[in-house]
Amino acid sequence: MCQTCGCSLSADVAQEGVDQQRGRKKVIDVMQDLLAANDRVAAHNREHFDEYGVLAINLMSSPGAGKTALLEATIATLRNRYRIAVIEGDLETDNDAVRIRALGVPALQITTGTACHLDAQLVHHALHDLPLAGLDLLFIENVGNLVCPASFDLGQHRNVTLLSVTEGDDKPEKYPVMFRASDLVVLSKTDLLDVLDDFDPARAAAALRALGRETPMIQTAARRELALAPWLDWLEGQLAERRAAVPAELA
Repeated sequence: MCQTCGCSLSADVAQEGVDQQRGRKKVIDVMQDLLAANDRVAAHNREHFDEYGVLAINLMSSPGAGKTALLEATIATLRNRYRIAVIEGDLETDNDAVRIRALGVPALQITTGTACHLDAQLVHHALHDLPLAGLDLLFIENVGNLVCPASFDLGQHRNVTLLSVTEGDDKPEKYPVMFRASDLVVLSKTDLLDVLDDFDPARAAAALRALGRETPMIQTAARRELALAPWLDWLEGQLAERRAAVPAELA
């Protein structure tokens, strides 16, 4: 598994022959140090975004939930009104970045190898190749995973998690850390609800509310323009907030 987030640390500790309690302490100490270092870089990234009034959104989900399809539909609708760029995260290939570039917007691919998430340092390196002064909106499409991405701040302003109707409606219960970290949950592929009898949006919404946060959930279907309206309205609101916060000299 991932060598950067601690997924494999327990096995390493066991091999060192330390007792179980000391092993747990080592894992905790290493994770705390790692997250603290990541948070420092994330804060630096956020300073860059804030300096130029760029809205940065961390897009997360399990593999195949429709992140790239949602981005394609979003870019096609908004690219004439806003300057958009995308950072793509995957273990291998630049397939998603190629899809985004075909729409005429900058897309940088980060291949993580064995790492199951992006981190702030990877994003920081990518920012050197992005003209932040010329952007309104930056999407960071994280590695498909409902566990580790939730723990790593990238410097983003908002976390958005997709929950596809082809998954279980109990995902918020099973992966509470991810959904508690979300500022918005996007129920994707809702055009398939008519042919699915094992996903109930009301149950998914109840599972989300049970986490103790009033995180909004909206329904989308990337292939249907009208079904994108709630998502686009949310984005417009977030962009308006960021524009209001832009320093006067950059407005």
